[in-house]
Amino acid sequence: MARAARRGDTLALHDLLDHLTPYISRICRPIALDDGPDATQEALVAVFTSLRSLRDPEALYGWVRGISVREAVRVAKRAARARPAESADVPERGDPQLAADIDDVLSRLSPQHRAVLVLRDVEGMDEESAAAVLGVPAGTAKSRLHRARQSFRKAWNG
Repeated sequence: MARAARRGDTLALHDLLDHLTPYISRICRPIALDDGPDATQEALVAVFTSLRSLRDPEALYGWVRGISVREAVRVAKRAARARPAESADVPERGDPQLAADIDDVLSRLSPQHRAVLVLRDVEGMDEESAAAVLGVPAGTAKSRLHRARQSFRKAWNG
């Protein structure tokens, strides 16, 4: 499908984007939170416009994963600047609902921390691969992961 889409086959491109949408959404939603659908759409547009630059169709999922993470982080950062958190929107320490709602705990982390958590703990990537997707040195990814897990545990245990 990817090869045919790269050659300009419109039906193959449509089928490929339909096939990739759930995968992209699964990556974007936990990073961009409420803006996950917007991040998914942005990632699909980026895949569509950049498909001809994909050199190895066998690497499609890794290539799409990288685009999805970058777009989700970008959308989450933009949304955070547009809507600063109100103190009433942030759950209080010890809130009983905090431990039951993973999305709520994730929302308290930065987009960069959410991204590294998704890549490592949801996608199961190793540190070097996650670092490559995020475009940072492996040491940076490792320290972000440590801080993200620490912050997540602290919020989870309230």
